[in-house]
Amino acid sequence: MRISAKADYAVRAVVHLAAAAVEGAGGDGAPVKAQAIADEQDIPVRFLLGIMNELRVSGLVRSQRGADGGFVLARPAAEIAVADVIRAVEGPLANVSDLRPDEIDYTGSAAALKDVWIAVRASLRRVLETTTIAAVASGKLPSAVTSLTRDDDAWLPH
Repeated sequence: MRISAKADYAVRAVVHLAAAAVEGAGGDGAPVKAQAIADEQDIPVRFLLGIMNELRVSGLVRSQRGADGGFVLARPAAEIAVADVIRAVEGPLANVSDLRPDEIDYTGSAAALKDVWIAVRASLRRVLETTTIAAVASGKLPSAVTSLTRDDDAWLPH
C-alpha cells in the first residue's frame, strides 16, 4: 500500500489539532491557524488549506474565520479513527483499479486473488479503524498496532 503525501499530511494535521486541543484550557483548544500547522508539520500551506477544506466538508474539522480563527476538531479525537481521515481525503482504503475488492471477479488461475485483496483491506481496516487520532497524539497506540511494530520484518524496506 502506498500512503500518499495528501493522506499523510491530513493525518498529521488532524493529530496536530488533537494535541492542540489537549494543551488548551479544559481540553477544548483554541482554533489553530493553517500556517501554524504547516510550519509545525512541514506541510506546504496551500496544499494544507485544500486538505483542511476536504476535512471540513467531511465533518472532521470545523473552521472559524477572523483574527482568532483557524481549525478545530469537529468531534473528540478519541472518536476519529485514522481511517476516517484517510477516507476523507482519499476515498476507500483499498481499491483495485478504482473498484472495491468485493466488486472484482477474477477467472481461472487468478480467481483466489480476490480473497487476497479482501484480506489486504481487512488488515488495513484492523489497524487504521482501531487507531484513533487521540491515540496517535498521545503516543499510546493500540496493542494490536504496537505488536506489529515489534516484528523485525515490519521494519525491512521490502
